[in-house]
Amino acid sequence: MPAATAAAVAAERAVPPPAADAPPLHTNVDVNGADAGEGEGAGVESLEALCRELKTKVDGFLARETDDPVLRSTQAQVRVGLGVVDEALRRYRPVELSLSYNGGKDCLVLLILILAALPSHFPPSSSSSSTSSATPNTTTATAISNSDSTTTTTTTTTTTTADTDSSAPKNDASSSPSPYLPSKTAPAAAAAAAAGPAKFPTSFQALYIRPPSPFPEVDAFVASSAARYRLDLTTSDRSMKAALTECLGASGPGRAVRAVFVGTRRTDPHGAALSHFDETDHDWPRFMRIHPVIDWHYREVWGFIRALEIPYCPLYDKGYTSLGGTDDTHPNPALKRGERKVGDGDQGFRPAYELMEDEEERLGRDR
Repeated sequence: MPAATAAAVAAERAVPPPAADAPPLHTNVDVNGADAGEGEGAGVESLEALCRELKTKVDGFLARETDDPVLRSTQAQVRVGLGVVDEALRRYRPVELSLSYNGGKDCLVLLILILAALPSHFPPSSSSSSTSSATPNTTTATAISNSDSTTTTTTTTTTTTADTDSSAPKNDASSSPSPYLPSKTAPAAAAAAAAGPAKFPTSFQALYIRPPSPFPEVDAFVASSAARYRLDLTTSDRSMKAALTECLGASGPGRAVRAVFVGTRRTDPHGAALSHFDETDHDWPRFMRIHPVIDWHYREVWGFIRALEIPYCPLYDKGYTSLGGTDDTHPNPALKRGERKVGDGDQGFRPAYELMEDEEERLGRDR
C-alpha cells in the first residue's frame, strides 16, 4: 500500500484510546460488510476463492527449484508451518480457532499459511472451480512439537523436496515423516465425520490487541489486510491478558475459541522454550497457543513475504524491523545509510528485508 494511501486510510480507521465508559472491544461482525468496505480487496472474492489462490501460490513456491540457501531453508520452514496448521485444523473446527494479529511480518506470514492450508480440509463449494478441489495437502512435513504430548512426530510425505543446508534452522524437519494424528483427537474427528462435510468458512477470527501508542500506519494496515484476507477482526485497547479474558469469555466474540495461532518466533521475548502447541499458564485464560513459525529465522520471514509478493506494512520500508508502539519503536540503526539517497526511507534507512541477522531484529525497540 503506498504511504499516501496508508495515511489516508489511517486517518479514517485509527481507533482513539477508549473513554472510561467506552466498550473496550470492537468487532467486525462481517468483514464482507460495510464496516470493512474501505479496505483493499473488500467484497471482491470469497474466503474460499482467496484461500485456493493462496494455496496455489504457496504450492508453486514449494515446487520452485532454487540454489538460494535462504529460499531453500524458507521452503523447509513453510512445510513445517503448514504441517502445524494442518494438525490444528484436524484438532479444532474453524469456529474454535483464532489468530493473534497485529499486522506485523510474523503474523502476516502465519496468516498466509493458515489460509493456504484451509482448502485441504474442506470440499470445494458448488461455485468453486472443479480444478481447485480440496486435495490432501502433500506439501506439509516435519517435526511438530507438542508440550502436552510425549510423542515427537511428523506429517505426511511431501511431493516436492527441498535440499537443506547449514543455513537452515536446526529445528526444521528433514527427517523421514510419519503421520501425526494423536489419539485424543479421534473423538472430535469422528464427530465431524458423522456430521458430514463441513462448509468452507466465510471468514477467519482474529484479535488485534493495540499497543498503548499505535502507529497510524499499523492501524491502517491491520484494517486493510483484515478486509483483504476476510478476517472477522476484534480490536482491543486493553492489556493482552485483559483482552484475551474479555474476548474469549462467556459473552465475548471469541467465546467458542479453544486455540489461538500466535506468530511468536524463537528469538522473541518469552519464545525460547515454546513448542508448536502450548497450553496457556494457569493464571491466563485457558486455551491452546499454536506457534507454526516458532523456528523461523528473520531472513526466512522476509524470503517468504517477498517471494510470494505479499503486501506488508509500509513502516518496514522505512527501516523498522520490529513493530511496537510509537513510544518504544524506532527505525533499526543497523539499517541506517551512511549517505542519504533519493528514494531512501525516513532519515535514510534501508528497508527491513535487507537485514539478515536475527540478533539485530530488535535493535530499534526500547523494550
